[in-house]
Amino acid sequence: MTTSLLPPAPELTHLAQIIQLAVAPVFLLAGLGAFLNVCAGRLARIIDRARSLEPQVLTSRGAEHERLIREVRVLDQRIGVVNTAIFTSVLAAVLISLVVILLFVAFLTGTKVGTAIALLFIAAMTATGAGFAIFLYETRLGTRTIRVRAHILEHEADED
Repeated sequence: MTTSLLPPAPELTHLAQIIQLAVAPVFLLAGLGAFLNVCAGRLARIIDRARSLEPQVLTSRGAEHERLIREVRVLDQRIGVVNTAIFTSVLAAVLISLVVILLFVAFLTGTKVGTAIALLFIAAMTATGAGFAIFLYETRLGTRTIRVRAHILEHEADED
């Protein structure tokens, strides 16, 4: 009589149920991927703006220099905030991946990991919400600090 190190083959219908359970977290991963794409695009635009201001900062003087320095400081702050949103979103994606992995590990081994799965999912949703909230803060920071200067809004072109 030979003994196998592997557990008995699971039922196909049970496997189909596990796959159905894994679909929702996988869709969440797809949504997080799209959100990360938005964050990466925003980060790239902020960095491009900061780089375009660097030469102007070095050649400016007086009030214009102070205005540019303030803008560069805010851009630097925004870079950090977007990086934090990216970090929390990637953390959420990792936690969701662990949820899916544990679903299949439990299926294959018969281990009871329901509590661990629930806690990981709660942590993933917390990280997702934090990423969105941080992103919201960054967008508010960007719109609050980058305003069109009044003399530009009031400027009238000379008649020819």
